[in-house]
Amino acid sequence: MEKLNQTLLDFFGAASDFVWGPVLLILLVGTGVYLTFRLGFLQIKTLPYALKLSFTKSPKDKNQKGDISHYQALTTALAATIGTGNIAGVATAVVLGGPGAVFWMWVTAVFGMATKYAEAILAVKYRVEDKNGNMSGGPMYYLEKGLNAKWLGVLFAIFGAVAAFGIGNMVQSNSVSDVMSSTFNVNVWVTGIILAVLALLVIIGGIKSIGKVTALFVPVMAVFYVFGGLIILILNFQLVPEAVAQIFTYAFTAEGVAGGAIGTVIRWGVARGVFSNEAGLGSAPIAAAAARTDYPGRQALVSMTQVFIDTIVVCSITGITIVMAGMHTGGADGASLTSESFAYFLGSTGSYIVTIGLIFFAFSTILGWSYYGEKCFGYLTKDRGMIFYRVLFVAFVLFGAVVKLDVVWAFADVMNGLMAFPNLIGLLGLSGVVVAETKRFLKVANEERGKTSKA
Repeated sequence: MEKLNQTLLDFFGAASDFVWGPVLLILLVGTGVYLTFRLGFLQIKTLPYALKLSFTKSPKDKNQKGDISHYQALTTALAATIGTGNIAGVATAVVLGGPGAVFWMWVTAVFGMATKYAEAILAVKYRVEDKNGNMSGGPMYYLEKGLNAKWLGVLFAIFGAVAAFGIGNMVQSNSVSDVMSSTFNVNVWVTGIILAVLALLVIIGGIKSIGKVTALFVPVMAVFYVFGGLIILILNFQLVPEAVAQIFTYAFTAEGVAGGAIGTVIRWGVARGVFSNEAGLGSAPIAAAAARTDYPGRQALVSMTQVFIDTIVVCSITGITIVMAGMHTGGADGASLTSESFAYFLGSTGSYIVTIGLIFFAFSTILGWSYYGEKCFGYLTKDRGMIFYRVLFVAFVLFGAVVKLDVVWAFADVMNGLMAFPNLIGLLGLSGVVVAETKRFLKVANEERGKTSKA
């Protein structure tokens, strides 16, 4: 059995290295760069307005079709993306790519905002309403209805439905049970049962239930972790300029990484940046499609802010703290390095901040990805067997908490990467539609802002 496990691990490990190789990373960033120029750097010009849309209620959307509000769609997407990547992923990027990798995470985020915007605008434009009045959308629908390539939509749905059980389910519950066991000596079965019950209570109600919970849950968990990080930066403000200087200097000189290879710095910065914010993978637009909105462009701007919050804000807190602590060359990696870096400045309190943050982040990822997987499954089955999928998903939350997941992680990593290929084809093929819809909405938005400023 151990030999079979190792064989599978080697196979999927090699497959993961191939899928997440230079071709995909170049395609992911390249698509973001292409869309950025086609949209005239929209993500930078409209960011303040987009943030305002995200956190204020719009009376215009109250009577529009959709299942959840702009804000709930944003928090559902944030629930899925603010996870282990923000704590463990950033640490791995700094260890393998040096401090300069943080800079390339920022670059990936800036262009990734354009990608996320395009995903959301297409998701809303090509969404459909089922027999129960619920909205369904995402890459599978804009690939079929917009690009006339249903086979690509089917491929994406298969990859997404399977990946949800790994990266969005078992890997997350395993991370929680592991940290609860090592930090608080809680039996993994106890953790698994509690997680499964909590997940069931939320997931069984569908997107409306998930949206309500994440709208309350996500701000609390994000503020808790960010506040802890900001305390470190404020109390040690004299170290911040030097840490930021290292990030910018080593981004181009590669002195902070073993071997001094600039390609290594860029690779790990880009890879972990994408892993954290999921721009280009096609997951978040599934949540965006459920939003009540009058124009696809309005929700697209809201969805775009997810990348900003996830990477520019949360990942930066982690990255700068790790560089300030200077412990990334000491052998620690992943969540343990982030924990040690926080503890370096705040003692045991710092470790608890990271531990509790990881628990919150992982559980929220389970909620967000349950919806993504369910919608992919529903696309394949014409919405039959949805309750079965939800119950099965919850069962695997418990399963993931109590077993070793090396093979599952590697397999899910492959599925996660494969999601990006059909999605990026759709984004590039439908970029003209994205531009047209953007012009249509910006005309309305400019009129609205003009009226507001006059008032």
